[in-house]
Amino acid sequence: MRRIVVVGASAAGLAAAETLRREGHDGTLTLVGDEPLAPYDRPPLSKHLLAGEWEPERLALRTPDDLAGLDLDLRLGVAATGLRLTDGTVRLADGSTVPYDGLIVATGVRPRRLPGQGGHVLRSLDDAVRLRDRLTPGRRLVVVGAGFLGAEAAAVAWRLGCEVTLLEPAPVPLAHAVGTEVGEMLTRAHLERGVDLRCGVTVTEVTGSGVRLADGELVDADEVLIAVGSQPNTDWLDDSGLTVGDGVVCDEYCEAARNVYAAGDVARWYNPLFGRSMRIEHRTNAAEQGMAAARNLLSPDGRKPFAPVPYFWSDQYDMKIQAYGFLRGHDEVAIVDGDLTERRFVAAYRTGDRVTGALAVGMPPRAIRQWRQAIASGMNWLEAVGGQVAGARQAVN
Repeated sequence: MRRIVVVGASAAGLAAAETLRREGHDGTLTLVGDEPLAPYDRPPLSKHLLAGEWEPERLALRTPDDLAGLDLDLRLGVAATGLRLTDGTVRLADGSTVPYDGLIVATGVRPRRLPGQGGHVLRSLDDAVRLRDRLTPGRRLVVVGAGFLGAEAAAVAWRLGCEVTLLEPAPVPLAHAVGTEVGEMLTRAHLERGVDLRCGVTVTEVTGSGVRLADGELVDADEVLIAVGSQPNTDWLDDSGLTVGDGVVCDEYCEAARNVYAAGDVARWYNPLFGRSMRIEHRTNAAEQGMAAARNLLSPDGRKPFAPVPYFWSDQYDMKIQAYGFLRGHDEVAIVDGDLTERRFVAAYRTGDRVTGALAVGMPPRAIRQWRQAIASGMNWLEAVGGQVAGARQAVN
């Protein structure tokens, strides 16, 4: 395996490239990225960068010297446009082709958009800088989508002195992921600060002066941020022979085809820890999966299943939110430490008869760390939570 190509100069792609070198690959290593920039960190885009606390240079994941030390065939500013499994080549937008013996797909996701005119999205550094420059005191910002990204951006805009309207189609923001009680707590945090949060509304169009709702109402705005989810960057894989379905479909080793692996936001793989296929858009998962895919590509006889406990965090107003596990589709959530009303608590999540997730707000890391181990070991719900539930507020969803 003398020629390895990593498509996606992302956190996952960079982690894969570094791992390949660290694990002994001394052949050609090509890293392809559609942006002209070297790999940078994306979570700060909706936090420190948008708030003006960080400058773009701080987001770089590695220094130029670090990248040079990897001895990469670095192809930045040129997107992959096609893949031929039969002859092992990746086609690029500049008309060139790159041959490979091994391939790692780490092309990430792109924001979903809405019909109409304009509107910001928040995925790239350019997106964040463009929106940041518009968020001056008194500006009216409409955020469409009250998921974690939309909520973070709304919190930053409020802190910058903007008038913020947050529009969400669900009755309770994030209830499908974190549960109704926790979702209502997050809702109150917005309302207490004067954010105009409207739930159960659908935006049908972005107009030149705001957005139009399904009932015909026009909501005026100086700026509109669309935060209604993302879709995997798999269009370039059409007719490649890879199985694609809300991501590149992989097995438990992150393998999509012989000597072809996927990692990061674009990968849909079978996680044996939870017994299900999943696609995770978390920064930590991207790096871990990039490393796992690289190791498995180099060592076909010593492959290990990628079975992580996913982790993510979010900063909203004065709240630090941390979560482990897979919270979606849970059957029950219980507050096992702290107090929900004080916004200092740990919530545990049950799916079937086992602990599958935990979320903490305003708590030190050690308060939730023990729950990571419970999730990793597949601990029985009653064994893990039993004694604590009796005195805890509990909600069944």
